[in-house]
Amino acid sequence: MLSPLVLLMLKKAEVSTSVAGLFAASTWLGIFIMTPFASLVTQKLGHRTAMWLSSAMPLVAALVYFTTSNLWLWLAAILIAGLADGLRWVLAEAFIAEFAPPGQIGRTIGAFATMIGLTFVIGPTLLVWVGPDSDYAPWLVLALLGAGLAATALIPVLPPAHDTANTRVGFSGLWHAVLSHPVIMLAGFVGGFFELGLASILPLYGLTLGLSASAAAFLVAVSGTGSTLVAMPAGILADQFAIPSLGRRTLMTAFSALILLATTASLWVVQQSWLVWPMVGVWGAAGGALYTLAMIDIGAREKGLALVNSTAVLVLTYTLGGLVASGLCGVLIEHTLSVGFPVFTLSVAAIGLTALLNTQRAAEQR
Repeated sequence: MLSPLVLLMLKKAEVSTSVAGLFAASTWLGIFIMTPFASLVTQKLGHRTAMWLSSAMPLVAALVYFTTSNLWLWLAAILIAGLADGLRWVLAEAFIAEFAPPGQIGRTIGAFATMIGLTFVIGPTLLVWVGPDSDYAPWLVLALLGAGLAATALIPVLPPAHDTANTRVGFSGLWHAVLSHPVIMLAGFVGGFFELGLASILPLYGLTLGLSASAAAFLVAVSGTGSTLVAMPAGILADQFAIPSLGRRTLMTAFSALILLATTASLWVVQQSWLVWPMVGVWGAAGGALYTLAMIDIGAREKGLALVNSTAVLVLTYTLGGLVASGLCGVLIEHTLSVGFPVFTLSVAAIGLTALLNTQRAAEQR
């Protein structure tokens, strides 16, 4: 709810689409900066303290947005909230994978991803319901963030990681995780680009296409609906394969192909604006499924701090995808909507599909 509201507030302040896109990218920059240090911070502060801190900072950032009009303070708040988001993101997903029942890791992570997807439906829907210009919108945002912070106090004490003594943390641990499974990290990048990266600028995209402010904000809900509906079935299906690792690669390849197919609609969406709705729905569904399947793959292989390291790398590449999409696509939407934006998004989709196809062929030959 907060992200599209802030973008619409920026546009109301007559900030250009390019600058607004850079503000959206700043969230991903904060996440990108924090993610390499997530395992180190967790090791120093402990699980619960790190989660409490990461849940408090977005509430502080929201207070800055709603009580000041200084864009430099807004930028600082977005970066700080992004740092907190990165820490909470890695911790939450690593914990879910750590405690998933044997043989049900796909189902468990899929259920978690479904809950995350629901926030991208409920938040924008609430924003449309109360109205982007309503005086109640900021209060509702603060209430929801406060409730999330209060719920964080219920997190139980978790046992220490079994591999604390022999697992590297920081950049060394991240680099080891990247070298272990690079194509999984590429899948995370593509998922981040099409699910959260493009979702963060969908309000700008909708306004440029001539949609109303409410309809433009609701595009985020459509993307979230796609990821919500597909995450759980994708996770359940991933558990059913006789060779789970090969099955996960097959599913990731299929979803990458679906992204490429849907993105071709961007070539005609300027003339046929109704195409934006199914296209955005597929971006959310297939992009979210790619990330979910990558997380399932990591959770099936790793435990303890090694799991935190691998999750951090996945979040890092997913965030990089979001950072590239929100940073560059805002400029492309403003200056070359009918050519540059489609060509760029199609190129990213094609690269991801090619890499996954090559990896799948190599795995089948073995």
